[in-house]
Amino acid sequence: MAVSTTLGRRAFLRSASAAATLTAAAAAAPLTGARAAQATIQATTQGSDLPRTVQLPKGLRPEGITSGPGDRYYVGSLADGRILTGDLSKGTSRVLLPGATGRAIRGLWFDHRSGLVWAAGNVDTEAHVWAVRAWSGRVAHDAVVPDAVFLNDLVVTERAVWVTDSRKDRLTRIALDEDGHPRGSDPEFVDLGGDWPAFDGTNINANGIRQLPEGSLVLNNSSAGGLWQVRPVTGEATEIPVSGGPGIVSGDGLELHDGVLYNVRGSGPDQVAVLRLSHDDGNWRAEWVTALTHDELDVPTTATLAAGWLWTVNARFNTVPDPLTAEYWITRLPARD
Repeated sequence: MAVSTTLGRRAFLRSASAAATLTAAAAAAPLTGARAAQATIQATTQGSDLPRTVQLPKGLRPEGITSGPGDRYYVGSLADGRILTGDLSKGTSRVLLPGATGRAIRGLWFDHRSGLVWAAGNVDTEAHVWAVRAWSGRVAHDAVVPDAVFLNDLVVTERAVWVTDSRKDRLTRIALDEDGHPRGSDPEFVDLGGDWPAFDGTNINANGIRQLPEGSLVLNNSSAGGLWQVRPVTGEATEIPVSGGPGIVSGDGLELHDGVLYNVRGSGPDQVAVLRLSHDDGNWRAEWVTALTHDELDVPTTATLAAGWLWTVNARFNTVPDPLTAEYWITRLPARD
């Protein structure tokens, strides 16, 4: 099936007092073939007391989002490397990690085992991966990554943190013990090979990353498009075939739950592509299910699942005259089964 989902009417919230619940009727039966790719289904978000959006501080320039435990969220800043935390169900926010001159944070991941929020980014031209205590904001670990160019997204697996570099065809690996704490201080590296599209020297390549159920990794490629299965030991990449829909033409953050993969900006600038994964004899396939979009999305970058919903942070790249004074927010979207 290949359908596009459009939610509601324009309801961009300029302040908490402007909060409103969008209503729209659910309609249309599943379509097949060429007509399905062009179909639009209006969905409803009635029946939830959760806020439609969560306002963030002006000038934050958010990029990454993660969540846990419960409705607690974390958002990182490109402007000064702050990490905000708050409650998605209440729409609150406060500073967890204060900002610092020259620091930028992109990918984030909360590890329930250790209570650490892992963050990838840089201080000026020096690349870092930080582990920040989720309750106190204290930096528990700071790994400098040599020869990195543009650390972007990350995922925490059972025994490692894996980080993409969007301008270098390699993954950074930080070893973890069984409790999720760093084991050793030096990052390791795995070169991307196989069918991986080589970095051309100008564009953004490897971006979002998640772990597939059998232990391999899934990456998207912002410039070449597509989804890629990567063997973590060798770095060998194989393209994951995608059936249906308009194709995966780009991509930023990824989120994965129960075989459903959310690819932020995978099929459009203000969309989240939804794909269902299947596994056969060591290889993965994806079926394009729908594209979530909404008037309140403005260049979303990453997403997290919490309280039964998908929450996307809006970076508003190239859509505001002054990013340092612009308004930013998180948008709530319906998760898919």
